[in-house]
Amino acid sequence: MDTSFHYMMMAVQSHFSRRIMDELGKLGLTTGQPKVIEYLSEHDGSVQKDIAAGCCIDRATLTGILSRMEEKELITRRSESGNRRSLHVYLTDKGREYIPLIKDVFIKNESNVFTGISVSERAAFISTLTKILNNLADTEELQ
Repeated sequence: MDTSFHYMMMAVQSHFSRRIMDELGKLGLTTGQPKVIEYLSEHDGSVQKDIAAGCCIDRATLTGILSRMEEKELITRRSESGNRRSLHVYLTDKGREYIPLIKDVFIKNESNVFTGISVSERAAFISTLTKILNNLADTEELQ
C-alpha cells in the first residue's frame, strides 16, 4: 500500500466521507449538506462566503448545495438591512432537526476512527493536522 502523505490523506478522506454519507444519505442528505448544517448550527444567519470558508467548500459548489437545501426546506435565505446582494442563510426548523442526528454520526465515526489510538496520540495527531491545515490555508492566501 502507498503510504505517501497525499495518498493517505485522499484515502482517509474518501473512506471517512463514504461512511458518513452511507448513514446520512439514508436521511436524504447529500454530500456537503451535513457540513453546512453543522456549520449553521453554530453560525446561523451566516453569509455564503463565510459558510464556504467555514466548510472548506468552493463558493460555486456551495451555491448548488444551498439551492438543494432550500428546495428541501432545510434552510432559508434572506437579505438583511435592505442589502439584496448578500443573503444570510438560516436553518429552518426542519433543518435543525438534523443537528443531533449529524452530530451523533460524526461522533460515532470519529470514535471508530480512533479505536486503538491513545488520547495522547490522538491529541498529537489533531495538533499535526491543524498545523498542516494552517500551512495549506496560508499557501492559498498567497495565491
